[in-house]
Amino acid sequence: MFVFLSRWHPGDENCNNKATSTSSFFDNGGKDALDRHRDDLAPSTSKNFVLGNLTNEERDFWQQPDDQGYKPCLKFSDRYGLDSSRILSDRRNYLVVVVSGGLNQQRNQIVDAVVIARILGAALVVPIMQVNVIWGDDSEFSDIFDFEHFKTSLQADVRIVTSLPSTHIGTRPAEEKRTPLNASPEWFKQHYSKRLRRDGILLLRGLDSRLSKDLPADLQKLRCKVAFHALRFAAPIQALGDQITQRMWSQGPYLALHLRLEKDVWVRTGCLPGLGPEHDEEIRTERRLNPKLLTGRSNMTQEERQLAGLCPLTAKEVARLLRGLGATSWTRIYWAGGEPFGGSRALQPLKQEFPNLVNKHDIATPQELEAFRSKASRLAAIDYVVSLNSDVFMPSHGGNMGHALKGHRAYTGHRKHITPNKREMLPFFLNSSLPQRDFNAAIRELHRESVGQPAMWMEKKGRDVLGYPVAECMCKTNHPS
Repeated sequence: MFVFLSRWHPGDENCNNKATSTSSFFDNGGKDALDRHRDDLAPSTSKNFVLGNLTNEERDFWQQPDDQGYKPCLKFSDRYGLDSSRILSDRRNYLVVVVSGGLNQQRNQIVDAVVIARILGAALVVPIMQVNVIWGDDSEFSDIFDFEHFKTSLQADVRIVTSLPSTHIGTRPAEEKRTPLNASPEWFKQHYSKRLRRDGILLLRGLDSRLSKDLPADLQKLRCKVAFHALRFAAPIQALGDQITQRMWSQGPYLALHLRLEKDVWVRTGCLPGLGPEHDEEIRTERRLNPKLLTGRSNMTQEERQLAGLCPLTAKEVARLLRGLGATSWTRIYWAGGEPFGGSRALQPLKQEFPNLVNKHDIATPQELEAFRSKASRLAAIDYVVSLNSDVFMPSHGGNMGHALKGHRAYTGHRKHITPNKREMLPFFLNSSLPQRDFNAAIRELHRESVGQPAMWMEKKGRDVLGYPVAECMCKTNHPS
């Protein structure tokens, strides 16, 4: 068995840059602290790595992107500081928000809630987590996130309170459900400021994608501050995530793979799992009974969706993609995600190619997971920690978690994040006469610019700074040669 450095960079046999825990980064707020904690988490066996045992393809797979000298920097304007004094001293106006969806939808809405509170000059009552109707998760904010850290981290930006003051408890809050998609800061002020001043309370629900992604620089920085600093997971989640990370690292570096193979994913995307006629018909039936579940482009066929790159990768396709990118059969893979539709059969092609395929239920003990049983958001948070800490991360399909990790891994050092180029790689998958060597070369070339290197979010209007933190939330420093 080979033993590998957890954050090995080809050509640097003495490199000690190991992946980080989110806890350390949030506690200390910088790259120096991040590097110190890498040494604490990484196993001593990583020092025994033998560089000569790797092929060029394997070196390529574990190679980390050049961060080009970008580091986190959240320097707010003087005007922002002056406004803070007024906003933080206000004791009349309170924003109450109800957030819904899965973990990463909740995170996005909490980030936006903080920014909206800042825009309106209101205090934010700790967000109310709506019971998830799909997974039945009744977790509250403090079950998932560290509330005290959240409050303290934002004390210079927005006042966070646990509940309404006695002067407001008898007030019936004005509830607003009709906020349009991608509303600007000016829209929020024009439509809600007068009501907030009149009633003292504003209740907002359904914040998903309601706040525009095109914001002034200070508000973009605030979004990064909330997502990457303030929203630290609760101690039990963070501790178990770090323990699983250490166990994964005990035999070298690992790939974290976010698999989107759940039944609802197949229903919503309009694609089929390819597990045989019985399973495909079950998805079609579910879709016919619930046509509103289909997300967009309802006039497209399964084949058209696949050719357009809109379908999740199956386990077989993931395995072939990883092989093409240089992963070998000994590669350790931590897979994150919900129960695949079709159970273990859905994972079989991937498990056959990569026997070291595990998830939290394989690595943690039943006793360690007992406190999180039937708590989908908390289990997803554990996956998030282990995925963030991984040497390489790849999602099998787009989604909130993949997007969140793309930006978070960039913010913590542009660690490798492979974005499958599904549309462009499909012709190579369909070409059965293509020699494996040529297939591998084509796949690597297609993904050469899709491995997490710095990318400017401003290149495309509406891009989310939480997925592309350069340059609003990261500054370029002197880059060592």
